[in-house]
Amino acid sequence: MSFTIRRAKKEDMPQVLALINQLAHFENEPDAVEVTLKDLENDGFNESPAFFCFVAEINSKIEGIALGYNRYSTWKGKAIHLEDLIVNETMRGTGLGTALLDEVVKYGYQLGVKRINWEVLDWNEPAINFYKQKGATIKEEWRVVHMDEQSIKNYISNI
Repeated sequence: MSFTIRRAKKEDMPQVLALINQLAHFENEPDAVEVTLKDLENDGFNESPAFFCFVAEINSKIEGIALGYNRYSTWKGKAIHLEDLIVNETMRGTGLGTALLDEVVKYGYQLGVKRINWEVLDWNEPAINFYKQKGATIKEEWRVVHMDEQSIKNYISNI
């Protein structure tokens, strides 16, 4: 199978959003996606992009994405966060996920990052095994902490 891994373009965002929605369904959160096409286009393609994105393309169709952003670690320095690595369900096991992860790691290496991190759901055994096979360490003892939009508003109203 022949495919191309390349940097995403603004005009790719409809297909990127479709894969994001596919992932939400896979993760049993079909109504959780709030990001819009306009958000992706504005946030990723301006003077100071909020994210980077690589796409896996076959016959002009985007079959996978790797979307992330720059971070800074107080312990390590420059880092990147891989927000999502998504491969179309029908294309899993074809090498697209490996090629996308390869591109993210090369990108991080070129930036001189000291760490690349991401999360994986504890029930997603295929993804966990894939990441372990690639040499990633699963930090079982760490918990993901976040505040959603409502939590942020509540917090602000109390300070």
